[in-house]
This record gives sequence, structure tokens and C-alpha cells, in this order.
Amino acid sequence: MKKKLTKRRAKPGTTGKGKFYRVELRPAREFSRFRVQDVGKKGGLERLAGHRRSGSWDTVSWLISKEKAHITPAGKLVIDSAKDRSILKQIKGPITHIKGDIFHAHPRNVPESAKPTPAMRRAQKSNIKKAQAARRKR
Repeated sequence: MKKKLTKRRAKPGTTGKGKFYRVELRPAREFSRFRVQDVGKKGGLERLAGHRRSGSWDTVSWLISKEKAHITPAGKLVIDSAKDRSILKQIKGPITHIKGDIFHAHPRNVPESAKPTPAMRRAQKSNIKKAQAARRKR
């Protein structure tokens, strides 16, 4: 007998038919519990907060209403509201499109365990070289 091919359920946000764009900052596997917090007026901008096993809370992702943002033909997410843009200062660098309504960005703060970052190491190295060169000139 031949097996019937069934269509699998699509993961949330991958079809592009939702009400929100999701900007993921941190992987969900780092957290054990989640809570959605409305920021500003209802339904415009929402923060998905995650609870770590250590007890600390952090932003997992931002949910931006499709009424307050749009995607350019180049695939960039543009936030129309100036207030929402100022709230999203926590996002560092470009917001890159993954698929459907899902985007990825980097959080602004870096945990102490991840320091020194490669950029910090490069800066430290160049500062040491500058100091050594200054000492040689004396």
C-alpha cells in the first residue's frame, strides 16, 4: 500500500500571514518560561521576555505590528513609527530577514561571559601596539 502524503503544520511566522513581524534577539533555548509584554499602545509593539533558569529575565524577541512597519523590496524591515523606533534602540546592527515574518538582530548588551569580544580584542591589541611605539620614541 502507498502512504498518503500529508502536509505538515507550518511553524509560526514562517508563512508570512501573521499580524506581527518577529525580530529575534536571543535563542529561545536559553529560556525556560516566556511572557509577552505590551509596550506602548495595545497591539503595536510587544516584547517577548524569557526567564532563565538562573532567575534573570531578558528580551527574547520583539513583535512589531504589521500596521506599524513594512518590508522594503530589498527585504529590510522598516519601522514607520518614530516612538517604536526609539524603543527598539536595544537592537544593535542590521535587522536581517530570515523567512516569512521572522527577522534576526543582535542584542545591544553583551554578557560578561562572552567578553572580551573579538572587536574588544582587536582594540586592545592596537592600543598595546600604540603604547609600545610611544615608549620606543622616548
